[in-house]
Amino acid sequence: MHTQLEVGIFRPTLLSSTRLILITNIRNMVMSNICQSMCFVATLVLITGLQSSNYLLADEPALNFATAQDVVFRAKVDNSDQRYVIVLPEQFAIDKTYSLLIALHGHGSDRWQFVKSPRDECRAARDAATRHGMIFVSPDYRAKTSWMGPAAEADLIQIIANLKTKCRINRVILSGGSMGASSSLSFAAMHPKLIDGIVAMNGTANHLEYENFQLAIQESFGGSKTEVLNQYKIRSAEYWPEQFTMPVGITTGGKDKSVPPDSVLRLASILQKLKHRVLVIHRPETGHSTTHLDATAIYEFVIQQSSKKTK
Repeated sequence: MHTQLEVGIFRPTLLSSTRLILITNIRNMVMSNICQSMCFVATLVLITGLQSSNYLLADEPALNFATAQDVVFRAKVDNSDQRYVIVLPEQFAIDKTYSLLIALHGHGSDRWQFVKSPRDECRAARDAATRHGMIFVSPDYRAKTSWMGPAAEADLIQIIANLKTKCRINRVILSGGSMGASSSLSFAAMHPKLIDGIVAMNGTANHLEYENFQLAIQESFGGSKTEVLNQYKIRSAEYWPEQFTMPVGITTGGKDKSVPPDSVLRLASILQKLKHRVLVIHRPETGHSTTHLDATAIYEFVIQQSSKKTK
C-alpha cells in the first residue's frame, strides 16, 4: 500500500519568479515500527539555484557575531550557574520589537557551536538571524550532553521568560541540529505556547525507540527507559503531534545512522494529515548533516510562515 507523504511546498517570497522549487517523490521508503509493512512515499524537496544572497533584506539591521555576549544566570531549578550566548542586532533599541532565534547545539558541543562553527547548519542559523534582524541566542542547556532533560527544559523556560522581560519579543523560533534538533522538537511538544516555529535538522522524534547516546540521555533524563519511562515519552515529539500548531521545518538524511530519520518522517506525515504547516527536505543519499542550502530553505519557510501570526 502506498501513502503519499505531502508537505508544505516552500515558495519564498524573496526569490525571483524564475527560481523554482521542484518536488520529487522518493518511492518505496519502508518505515519502521508503527508503519511496519506500510510503504510511504516521502517527499524530497530539491531546491535549485537557491543562493543565500537571494534572501538579503537590505532594510533589516545586521548582526555582528564578533560582539556575542556570554551571559551567566542563576538557574531556578537547582541554583546553579548556567550560560547562554546572545547576539543583538547592531542597532538594537529597547523600544523596538524583535523576533528571537534560539539555536541548540549538538551532542558533545556547547553554547558556542552555533555562534562560531563553520558547519553549514550553524552558518545557516547565523545567516537567517542576520537577514531578518533577529535576536540570536544559543544556550548551553546543560552542555555537553543535554538532550533536553528536565534541568535543560527548566533553563530554556527561564531564558525565554527573562528575555521577554528585557526585550520586546513578538515570536520565538527554536532550532538545532542533531541533539539540538531532537531537543527542539521535545521542548515544543512540552511547551507549544512558548514557541512560534521549529527548525529541526537531523533529529529524532522518538526517544522510546532511539538507541544511541543512551548513557548521556539517561543522565539527562534521570534514569533509563525502564526507570523513568514517562520522561522519555513526554520528550518524544512523535506522540504529541497535536502540539505542533506552529510551522515546522525538518531535514533528514536517508543514510543517517547517528540519528535515523524514521521518527521525524512519521511525525511530518501526521502533521500533514492534521493540515499543519510543515516542510521536509529528505536527502536519501546523505547521512548526519544538512547543507547550507537545505538549512536556509527550512529556516526561511519557518520564519515566513511564523510571521503570519505576528502581522
